[in-house]
Order: sequence, then structure tokens, then C-alpha cells
Amino acid sequence: MTNEQTALEREIEETRQRLASTIDQLAHRASPKTIVGREVTSVKAHFVDLESGAPRTDNIIKVAGGVIGAIVVLAIIRKIVN
Repeated sequence: MTNEQTALEREIEETRQRLASTIDQLAHRASPKTIVGREVTSVKAHFVDLESGAPRTDNIIKVAGGVIGAIVVLAIIRKIVN
């Protein structure tokens, strides 16, 4: 009986340690600082090749074209309204 009880106590303690580790990992992943870091890396990866550091001109041109297009559309709408 004591061997079973000792084994059960050890198993419970191991489970507690695993749960504590999992909770620590989840808290780290959910922290605002970590989330911001992941998002910054994601945006950088869209515009810069993370391995070589070279700019991704295709994506940069697409975004610049979209911004310029939006400005032109707003200017046209403004001219029509006035």
C-alpha cells in the first residue's frame, strides 16, 4: 500500500510540474511584449528577407502602389465633391 501511495504522490507531483511549465509557457506566449515581437517579425518578414537582410522589392512595390492608388482615389473623390 505505501509503494502505491508513494508512486501516486510522485505521479501527482510530476503532473503538477508539467502543468506549471505549461502555464508558464502559455503566459509567456500571451504576454503583450511577446505578441508585439511576433507581429513585428511578421511584418519585417513581409518586407525584408530575414535570412539575407535584402529588401523584398516586389512586396514593397505592391504596398506603395496600393497607397498611391488610395491617395489618387481620395483626391478624385475630393475633386468631385468640391
